[in-house]
Amino acid sequence: MKSRILSLFGLVVLVSCLSVQAAERPNVVIFLVDDMGWMDSTPYGSQYYETPNMQRLAKQSMRFTDAYALPLCSPTRASILTGQYSSRHRVTSASGHQPAAATDASPYPSSAPATKPLIYANSKNYLDPSLTTLAEVLQQANYRTGHFGKWHLGLSQEHWPDKQGFDVAFHAQPSPGPPSYFSPYAVSPDGKPSGQHHVGTITDGPEGEYITDRLTDEAIRFIEASKDQPFYLNFWHYGVHGPWGHKEEYTREFAKKSDPRGEQRNPIMASMLKSVDESLGRVLDKLDELKLTDNTLFIFYSDNGGNTHSNTPDSREMQNIKPGHKKWDFVQDWKKWAGPEAPTNNAPLREGKGRIYEGGQRVPMMVRWPEQIKANSTTGAVVGPIDLFPTVLDAVGIESPPSHIVDGESLLPVLTQSGQLKRKAYFTWFPHLVPAVSVRQGDWKLIHRFEPHVSYPELLELYNLKDDIGETVNLANEHPEKVQELESLIVEFMASTGALAPKLNPAYRETPAKDNTTGLVARLCELHQEEGHLRITGTGAAPFLGTAQMKLSGDVTLKMVVRSTAGGEGRVHWKTPAQDNFPKDEQLVKFQIPAGEDWQTVTVSLSIPEQPQVVRLYLPVQDHPLDVRSIEYSDKGGRKRAWDFTAR
Repeated sequence: MKSRILSLFGLVVLVSCLSVQAAERPNVVIFLVDDMGWMDSTPYGSQYYETPNMQRLAKQSMRFTDAYALPLCSPTRASILTGQYSSRHRVTSASGHQPAAATDASPYPSSAPATKPLIYANSKNYLDPSLTTLAEVLQQANYRTGHFGKWHLGLSQEHWPDKQGFDVAFHAQPSPGPPSYFSPYAVSPDGKPSGQHHVGTITDGPEGEYITDRLTDEAIRFIEASKDQPFYLNFWHYGVHGPWGHKEEYTREFAKKSDPRGEQRNPIMASMLKSVDESLGRVLDKLDELKLTDNTLFIFYSDNGGNTHSNTPDSREMQNIKPGHKKWDFVQDWKKWAGPEAPTNNAPLREGKGRIYEGGQRVPMMVRWPEQIKANSTTGAVVGPIDLFPTVLDAVGIESPPSHIVDGESLLPVLTQSGQLKRKAYFTWFPHLVPAVSVRQGDWKLIHRFEPHVSYPELLELYNLKDDIGETVNLANEHPEKVQELESLIVEFMASTGALAPKLNPAYRETPAKDNTTGLVARLCELHQEEGHLRITGTGAAPFLGTAQMKLSGDVTLKMVVRSTAGGEGRVHWKTPAQDNFPKDEQLVKFQIPAGEDWQTVTVSLSIPEQPQVVRLYLPVQDHPLDVRSIEYSDKGGRKRAWDFTAR
């Protein structure tokens, strides 16, 4: 049925294009970087990463300040190709490397643990072949279509790019990241060839060849072979996703560099971004050389926010891995160059990849089309991956098949500065990890969670992004009318796109009390769960709460909501894995808890150069008990370890 519909549509396209010479139709390039955050380039404000070709492109393009992706990669990729929200095409998580479920399988799991109140729908592990893709429409219009790099939209061959409208496809196994960034590319964790790259069409190059460079070679060959007809190049890099393969000669130079902003400091990520930037420069140069630049719509984009949570395994994870093992070598390499650092830092945005805050879904986007788009221009239009499908078709003068639903809107009025977008709001559907849906309307953003989470206890979070881009002050209680207005838009969005809302779990059994102290070890004190808080009573001279789960470093903030009638001095003390004992007067920060009957927030600033092994929190409970509602450690990148004692 799909092929018949496309064939009929192809006839319509053919008739409509008879009067248009092939050379007049613009080429299309979508240059997609994996895990590149909003702040990860010079044109967006980084003073650590070096991206001269991205800066060069920005001066020739319209730069979007408020472009969104999904918090994970596969949903964004599916939305680019279909123009649909993830709630409609149902690729909602990054599971494209897993076997596809049966076509008649229920979207919901058959059961859930009794501890879970809700059952969430599964993500599709592939892009449904019944959907019309951008590549298919352009292919029917006599475009030569090519996909190069990461796919992650289907493991089985029937879901590969060549079955979704691409004439040429150069892609490796559809996992989140390649087995290796260096040839031979198929290397298993034990260091032996795995053959997994044959799940796809990538072939090995000379030993040590870097996959970012190889993909660029192949993309350039495609451009050269297609120069005499309109083409669509889908260039989707593996960088800067894990396993974080990097050119050591670049990394060594970045290790000598510091960020004037004090935010970004991972030389491995800087090295990988430099390689991606070089790839961009080579593609731009080839378009210039072949005199194709003026007739090419070039879109630079990222698939989700910057990764602020991945890190090297801790000592417990590594204890069974022997030296010489591939994973051991990788971890040692990361520690050598990056230490305890996460891949990147999205500040001033909150958190990163995998979260629905701005750091997880706001991304860089630049669009160039000489003589159509004003060079070195900027827009604050709120856009997303659903808009690329209609924008490209509008630019090349082709209509979408009437049977295919498109949620996005053409950006041409914005790009040509001839008009504005017509939609009322923009939505992000993300029912995974910390399940939520968000809506952005003007400066306002509302996050609606389906259930409270230990680190995110509030179901509704309202932010004014113009005044608070870091999403630090929840205004939901101050603006109930705005919450109600945006909530109604979410309800309308879910109904119109067929969003699969979570269902009640019939097996759920509410426990009488919840242990919210997991990860905390009480020494010389006792913990008692009261209604809405934890009461700590001292039993010795120097009581403290210890934890080995606070794996943050750099500028770390400790925030506690406490109540103490006596008040007193507290301390934070930590040791590193290399230290046998806690240093007597070092790695120690003192703070005061004022006496009072009311709840108060106590904030302590910590400077922790190296990731700690154990952290001790000493509280003034020797003579009088202290009540605490929450304890939270967080860093500037939005990573945190938190305990919430308000829920039972």
